[in-house]
Amino acid sequence: MNCDEPMPLIIKRVWQQAPGVRSFNLLPESAHAGHGICFVPGQVAMLRVAGEKPAYFAFATAPEDPELEVLIKRKIGASNCIFDMCEGERVELLGLAGHGFDLERCVGKDLVFVAMGTGVAPLRSALRHVVKRRQDFGKLALLYGVRTPDDFCYREETKTWEQAGVELHLVISRPDGHNWAGPTGYVQSLLDRVLPSLPSPVVLVCGSLAMIEQARDRLLQMDFEPAAILTNY
Repeated sequence: MNCDEPMPLIIKRVWQQAPGVRSFNLLPESAHAGHGICFVPGQVAMLRVAGEKPAYFAFATAPEDPELEVLIKRKIGASNCIFDMCEGERVELLGLAGHGFDLERCVGKDLVFVAMGTGVAPLRSALRHVVKRRQDFGKLALLYGVRTPDDFCYREETKTWEQAGVELHLVISRPDGHNWAGPTGYVQSLLDRVLPSLPSPVVLVCGSLAMIEQARDRLLQMDFEPAAILTNY
């Protein structure tokens, strides 16, 4: 998608996901049946609000979902402005960035989604698309790491993913003071637990640059082919 003119998007729904993180459902002002925007799972929207520089937010919904959704973390600039916006207010879509995840060449493969923090948003886009075509793919696993148990997003939806056959592995890096019986550490530490049970999976990774590089380095040490390690940029 290339916007010759900014496309106004109306905020249709806002809800809290985690401390300092909210979901925003969006629709073009002129939408009648769905959002009508062509994008690849994992691609990123360039959004603008008055008085701030444009900022980038990954779509958290699959292309075939009726509304667009982005995860907004309170940070600086446009993130702060959008975080405080309400239903009925508008943002502008200037265009899309990134190549997203080429899921068509993953048909028949096992898929492992590796997410850190709000990096779960573009992986949710891909996962929702894959679950709707469950018969086209092999085993599915989500490795998702955050700081504390309160920081997990889409906690209710993960139950439906598990019902669809997604193997879920959650990890936190700051367990002190929390009632947590699961694994601790960083999400890339789960790679050694999950991947040996899969013959030749494709791994989709999204998080901080440092996390992506560490995950890629570990995967290459495990004799993964670079082509089997996908990022959305």
